[in-house]
Amino acid sequence: MSGLTVRQRQVLRMVAAGYTSAQIGSRLGIHRNTVDRHLGEIYRQIGARDRGNAVALAIYHGHITLADLAAIADNHPREAAA
Repeated sequence: MSGLTVRQRQVLRMVAAGYTSAQIGSRLGIHRNTVDRHLGEIYRQIGARDRGNAVALAIYHGHITLADLAAIADNHPREAAA
């Protein structure tokens, strides 16, 4: 994962915290399609098949920590409880 750009690492951490591509794009000020292109490059670089696999690999290899997830999740928009 050391080959990922700063932006790609931001995207991956936000995916790990549960953000959608649209939410990530809105938060980072980029288009949703740009987020999806970053994700495709992340998958290619780390050998992941999908979002879940990319997050699992990043956590397994220590590139995303629980502290990272907690910090991002604290700012994650929550849906109102029904």
